[in-house]
Amino acid sequence: MLKIKYFLYLIIPLLWSCSDQDDEYINVPLEFKVPSNFPGLAYNIALNPPTVKGFELGKKLFYDGRLASDGVVSCGFCHIQANAFTHHGHTVSHGVDNAQGTRNTPSIQNLAFQTTFMYDGAADHLDLQPLIPLKSAIEMNGDLNAILKMMKADKEYQKLFGQAFDDGAITTENMLKALSQFMVMVVSSNSKFDKYRRNESDGSFTSDELAGYDLFKSKCASCHATDLQTDNSFRNNGLAVNPAVNDIGRYRVTELASDYYKFKVPSLRNVEVSGPYMHDGRFGTLEGVLDHYASGIEDSPTLDPILKQNGKFGIALSATEKQQIIAFLKTLTDNQYLTDKRFSEF
Repeated sequence: MLKIKYFLYLIIPLLWSCSDQDDEYINVPLEFKVPSNFPGLAYNIALNPPTVKGFELGKKLFYDGRLASDGVVSCGFCHIQANAFTHHGHTVSHGVDNAQGTRNTPSIQNLAFQTTFMYDGAADHLDLQPLIPLKSAIEMNGDLNAILKMMKADKEYQKLFGQAFDDGAITTENMLKALSQFMVMVVSSNSKFDKYRRNESDGSFTSDELAGYDLFKSKCASCHATDLQTDNSFRNNGLAVNPAVNDIGRYRVTELASDYYKFKVPSLRNVEVSGPYMHDGRFGTLEGVLDHYASGIEDSPTLDPILKQNGKFGIALSATEKQQIIAFLKTLTDNQYLTDKRFSEF
């Protein structure tokens, strides 16, 4: 009996010590480096610096179907890592109860370097962007009050919020900040193209890739600018309007006539694996995209002037030039990013 009592005197302080250590967890900052060939950050990282537990919480939220009304459609449902976080093979996004949207799922990469989000620029801050799919009736159809109630009843969420934020509060603001911490860290910067630009090993281009890069710089880079492969602008690229949808693009946000049928210029990073293409996923191949620019441009009052010069529409491209540009585009595939375990669900 005395031995048992002595054992309890020893073990109880140890249990208290372990409990204290859990309560006093010190959140560890995550290092974020801007790749040397990238422009500066657009996101003010000092206001929401990524941490180990903030990132872990954001990742859990990203893949949690319980944020949707059907308990199934998470952010990761439509944003699949192996396809640059797009819904590969789906022309437009699919949401709760298999509801179909009107736009193709955009890739998630290098979001901390962008100033506006969504094809029409409906969000101008990364912390606010998730509210759009969360609350959309045809995407996640989420109810913020129900989401908060679910998280407050979940022991893992209780622990993670407590470790990730100084106030430890399970709030919409902290939820969105955690999602941003995850998305800020989702950086694609190690493609063959990046290595070429940084004069690193494994960055040598073939003759076709070099020819394609030269063509790209002269014919495409005015919109797909910088090593991010986008200038973050909104442009009408001459797509025929689908009368069944009549997606008016940027005009829906600004209500400026000059913005009719303008959509955000997407980054071309990982474009090899992110088809189908365009805001409505109408083209299934890169060849189809280049055919459009060469001979499929439709005129309209807001057509980008680059696509209508000297009375001619489009961008002149021979069959050989198209294949060389595609060879270059494939150098933008970042296999490290597409397989990085930090970003995967399991």
